[in-house]
Amino acid sequence: MKLVSWNVNGLRACVKKGFDDYFKEMDADIFCIQESKLQDGQISLELGEEYSQYWNYALKKGYSGTAIFTKMKPLSVRYGLEEDLEPEGRVITLEFDTFYLVNVYTPNARRDLSRLEFRLEWEERFRSYLQQLDRLKPVIICGDLNVAHQEIDLKNAKSNNGNSGFTLEEREKMTLLLDAGFIDTFRHFYPDRTDAYTWWSFMPKVRERNIGWRIDYFLVSSRLQPVLIDAGIDSGVTGSDHCPIMLEIGEINA
Repeated sequence: MKLVSWNVNGLRACVKKGFDDYFKEMDADIFCIQESKLQDGQISLELGEEYSQYWNYALKKGYSGTAIFTKMKPLSVRYGLEEDLEPEGRVITLEFDTFYLVNVYTPNARRDLSRLEFRLEWEERFRSYLQQLDRLKPVIICGDLNVAHQEIDLKNAKSNNGNSGFTLEEREKMTLLLDAGFIDTFRHFYPDRTDAYTWWSFMPKVRERNIGWRIDYFLVSSRLQPVLIDAGIDSGVTGSDHCPIMLEIGEINA
């Protein structure tokens, strides 16, 4: 099974920069996006009859939003953690026979850290939600988690220490999530690989010089480790300030 996740930073703009071609080339079983930045009816994607589309729109126009395109028919679909408390379209959960898939766009703490407290509280609820699912079936989590977990996960760790996405508090929440029984699949396969990033600032020459952060992830329940095949970062793909990431996984048995 092949899965792809991509923060497209505005799907309508990304479509103009080659999204459709990349989507067809990957031919993924499940393709997840974050930051769709649109409302219902603002785009019509012709992805092929084999794909079902599931969208979670933010109430605020041009903001956040997630979607999943899947060849595999889910048993159930859930939008958000607690639907009445989450108007930002950040989470979609698909239930399949032998696993859950959770597509997530984690809140950003903002440059001035004005949303850090909200972010940390959200992280607690998100981890609890994943643990509840994990007690029922294994879980695959993908998306933009808006944190570089370790110094190896960004180019300039020392100068960014304490900045949004690399605060001690955000990094500790990521550690707690992994300690709760989940695997960072890229680091599972490539524990020492440096200069492996998924997001770059729009500042001039930053991407060309690969001054980036790894903030997009595929995490899986620890018991799925035996069926992991590979995890990758498609850093050569443009169209967004993020690049796509991939996961290849074998058959998940009940």
